[in-house]
Amino acid sequence: MPDLPHSVSRYVFFISDRTGITAEMLGNSLLTQFDAVTFKRETIPYVDTPEKLAAAVERVNAISANGGQRPIVVSSLVDEDLSKQVRQANALVLDFFHRFIAPIEQEIGVESNHAAGRSHGISNSHEYFARIEAVNFTLAHDDGASTKELERAQVILVGVSRCGKTPTSLYLALQFGIRCANFPLTPDDFERGRLPESIMPFKQKLYGLTIAPDRLQSIRNERRPNSNYSDMKNCLWETASAEQMMQRYGIMSFDTTVKSIEEIATTILMKANLVRHVY
Repeated sequence: MPDLPHSVSRYVFFISDRTGITAEMLGNSLLTQFDAVTFKRETIPYVDTPEKLAAAVERVNAISANGGQRPIVVSSLVDEDLSKQVRQANALVLDFFHRFIAPIEQEIGVESNHAAGRSHGISNSHEYFARIEAVNFTLAHDDGASTKELERAQVILVGVSRCGKTPTSLYLALQFGIRCANFPLTPDDFERGRLPESIMPFKQKLYGLTIAPDRLQSIRNERRPNSNYSDMKNCLWETASAEQMMQRYGIMSFDTTVKSIEEIATTILMKANLVRHVY
């Protein structure tokens, strides 16, 4: 492999006949393997006619002509005619459906539907609305806002303020359709030495999130600088108190300091033995 210059940049286009989410997810998974390259990303969704695709290809070719390097095109176009047209662009075209659907058809002996929008459309209305219901439930039970219907929660996250409870809860709801509530562990709880009474009946659903004190201090300082809330001594006390409480009640905990929301959510799904619903 040739030595790369210190600064390398390439244009990447995600072209889709629907939202572009599939192309972005698959394409970005590949691009993360190239740390030395700065990718300039552009998503062109709802390319569902020859005219729209012609405009997209013209945009790609213009970048190629002006920049001197071929862009990378990640395509999730299902229509075969549109797929052929995008492959004429002056670019490295990664056509996911063309590359994977044909071998699957050949292997199982069944032609695909070639229907656009199956990955991120409403192909199953029951599951779609179940996911919306999960999101509504999670929003209503964010940060201890409501204690109603907690018996319907599949997961209840606990931890100190700003340790990642809300984004993890929303990711579980939106990505997997999991009804997730979350409750903050506060100084009042630590002084009493007890969990909030409202969640005591659901200890089997509790999962704790912990965080390093210095990371917590940094996050809190962005929200409330120079306050007791973000003071390092307070962060040390709260994180230590939260971990002690989780140990006392036998609550399984996960360190969010260096883990992504995706990693935390997936680990919780595994430990809680919940079914992953992929939408």
